[in-house]
Amino acid sequence: MNRTLVICKPDAVERGLTGVIISRLENKGLRIVAAELRVIEPDLAERHYDEHRSRPFFDSLVKFISRSPSLVMVVEGPEDTWRIVRTLMGATNPADAAPGTIRGDLATETSENLVHGSDGAASARREIDLFFPNIT
Repeated sequence: MNRTLVICKPDAVERGLTGVIISRLENKGLRIVAAELRVIEPDLAERHYDEHRSRPFFDSLVKFISRSPSLVMVVEGPEDTWRIVRTLMGATNPADAAPGTIRGDLATETSENLVHGSDGAASARREIDLFFPNIT
């Protein structure tokens, strides 16, 4: 089985959408193997979003993800689980996200698009190690 990281971001928690998001993952046949409701501290957020450090939106991204609790999860499934999750999430910009996707159905702003999913197998391993260093 393959694993990936999924984060129900602060806007999803604030809007009470974590159950809907988890249901969509589980209805697809994926399994939650670890989960924690936590405020992501700014230093961890900076490490998580390190690839965006040089971009103009980096500071606002860190501020957003650390403003209130997020539900951080390790999701397990078949080969390319990360790709399945990304398809369920929909496009980053909710205006471009297809109906039936999490963002297409539930989000309205790119800056608050409800959910994060690893964008590849290598980033999934790196992100899981950041948030769940003791998971095997």
